Amino acid sequence: MPPNSRFDDPDKLVDTDRGFVSREIFVDPDLYKEELEKVFTRAWLFIGHESLIPKPGDFYTTRMGEESVILCRDKQGIVHAFLNSCRHRGMKVCRYESGNTSLFTCPYHSWTYTTDGKLQGVPHFRTLYEGLDREANSLVSVAKLAIYKGTIWATWDKDAPDFITYLGDAKIHLDQALDCRDGRSGGSEVVGVHKWIFPANWKFAAENFLGDTYHNPSHRSVDLIGIGPSAAAGKKGRRDDELEKAQHVWISFPEGHGVHSAIQPEENEYIESFLDNPVLEQYFRHCFEERKRRLGEQARLLPFVGTIFPNTSYHGRQPRGLCAWHPHSPTSTEGWRFFLVDADAPQEAKDYLRRYYMRYSGPAGMTEQDDMENWLYATAASMGTVARRYPFNYQQSLGAWTKDHALGGTVSLQITEEIARGYYARWKSYLRGAAWDELLGVGGNLPQRAAE
Repeated sequence: MPPNSRFDDPDKLVDTDRGFVSREIFVDPDLYKEELEKVFTRAWLFIGHESLIPKPGDFYTTRMGEESVILCRDKQGIVHAFLNSCRHRGMKVCRYESGNTSLFTCPYHSWTYTTDGKLQGVPHFRTLYEGLDREANSLVSVAKLAIYKGTIWATWDKDAPDFITYLGDAKIHLDQALDCRDGRSGGSEVVGVHKWIFPANWKFAAENFLGDTYHNPSHRSVDLIGIGPSAAAGKKGRRDDELEKAQHVWISFPEGHGVHSAIQPEENEYIESFLDNPVLEQYFRHCFEERKRRLGEQARLLPFVGTIFPNTSYHGRQPRGLCAWHPHSPTSTEGWRFFLVDADAPQEAKDYLRRYYMRYSGPAGMTEQDDMENWLYATAASMGTVARRYPFNYQQSLGAWTKDHALGGTVSLQITEEIARGYYARWKSYLRGAAWDELLGVGGNLPQRAAE
């Protein structure tokens, strides 16, 4: 942080030993600038999915932090990500959301770039630009890019670890959202994207998906009317019964990631849910039985929600998708929800799931509207002169966790804020400028608070 910053000691902002977090981290402009510089330029960020750019020449404009990024597939089929800014005067060279092209042409002075980012055309090049280094004036590329089970991630930090190392033990939980419902590896496609802006700090949304099950009373009205996937008679709640008898686990990982997953009982059997639609009933039954056959004991692990540090969250099953919480300002966020289905699922199942995702999630989703109301009020409540004197309380289930668990990380078997404490401890490390070994938990700076 700047030497003259009134927040030059991050420990005053985040006290994970006692369980307090300053409201300033959600509203202060100086801290927000520090986040953009020290978090969003270093961490791995989710930027899209291969199914959005299936053919050579396809592009999709995405975001990393506040900045516009072009995700594209060149003539050879190689995927790239570039800063969407002309090297001449900075104008966006791509102003469309998606499409197919052979060239990106800046509308300001017509500098032209190929889909692999190279500067190809400069008006009056021979008469006005003798000696211009074309390679040095190519589009700015991300430092590293990774494609994982169809999802695409990038970082601006050339020294960042590889993406799998960055995921750590959170990988097996993210896998549950990305793999086919029948247990095959990968195989998802994006069936739709919702984008909307809401007046709240981006961290409230990211924290919500770490596993904040404590906020479920916010969704009581939705639970009472029953909007579950099958919408079968007599079924109440937002989901059907596949997690009803499961052992829920909340896990904090040293890299800052956090998940809420579930372990089904050994005797778990398929529950009929779609008897009014034979196509759907056959599909979901087949997926359940095939997953159990393929994965054996591992099929008992099911995803619920999670956040990959810093701003990528997921819903694992119903609904199923990835969320990117893009910062606009300390008090404004652009949410992007990428809804996922199995690419080879029957079209009727895809259509059915897409409709359910929309009534559950996104700006018009019944459940997401509840969440956004909370985030908006929490942000507003962090701005008052008096309110900012008092930190938020993160003491829930303080010390009630174990590291001796097969799922790795710090595991709690009860509703907990341990994941949020771990998330903000890692946020604090980024703002201190910690080295990568510490950020990955190798050096280890998370306090040991478990009771003897």
